[in-house]
Amino acid sequence: MQQSGVPYFSQWETPGMTLPVLAEGSQALLGDPLWRHSGAATIEEYARWAVNVCGMACLKMILAARGEIHPTLELARACTAYGGYVVSEIDASIKGLIYAPFVRFAADRFGLSAETMTGVETSAIPEHLAKRRFFIASVNSGIRWPEREPPSKGGHLVLVTAASDETIRFHNPSGHDEASQADVTLPLAVFDRFFANRGISVDV
Repeated sequence: MQQSGVPYFSQWETPGMTLPVLAEGSQALLGDPLWRHSGAATIEEYARWAVNVCGMACLKMILAARGEIHPTLELARACTAYGGYVVSEIDASIKGLIYAPFVRFAADRFGLSAETMTGVETSAIPEHLAKRRFFIASVNSGIRWPEREPPSKGGHLVLVTAASDETIRFHNPSGHDEASQADVTLPLAVFDRFFANRGISVDV
C-alpha cells in the first residue's frame, strides 16, 4: 500500500518516548522536552494525560489531514466537557475515550460525521472505509510488535487509513519507532489478533 498522506502525530510530543513510558510509566514523560506543545499547563498535567490520549492523537491526525492543527490536550479538555473522558479527582484516574460523547463532540466542534461501531468483523473494515474516510480502531497496544501474541484485544486506539481484502494500513499513536508509527501495513489476519471488533468511523 502507498503512504496515506495523512500527517502523523504521536500521543507523546516527543514520538520516541514510547519505550521509556513502557519501562517507567507516565513518570518518564516528565522528561519530555517538547511537552509544552501539547497544550498542557504544566508538565505534570501533560504526564498525567498523555498516556490516555491515543484517541485525541487520532482526532488530531484526522483534523491535520484537512489542514487544521490542534494541541492534543486542548482536544482532550474539550472532549472531556462532552463526557468523552471521566476524570476522578479522588485517585487522579482518567477513564476514556468514551465513544458516544466523542461522536457528539466531533460533530459539534469540527463538523465531522462519526459513528460508533461494535461487532465489526476485521474483514468488514474495507467496507466501512468506503463509506467514511477513517476508522479509529480499538486494538491491543502491543500491535507495535505484531509478531507477538497479545494478552487481550482492545484498550488502545489507532487510526486506520486504508484496508483491502488482504492488508490494512494505520497510524499508531504509540508506535515505538518509525516502522511502527506511521503508515504501518499489516495483513488483515495479523491485525485481527489485536482488534477488539469495535471503533469509530469518521468522515471529514
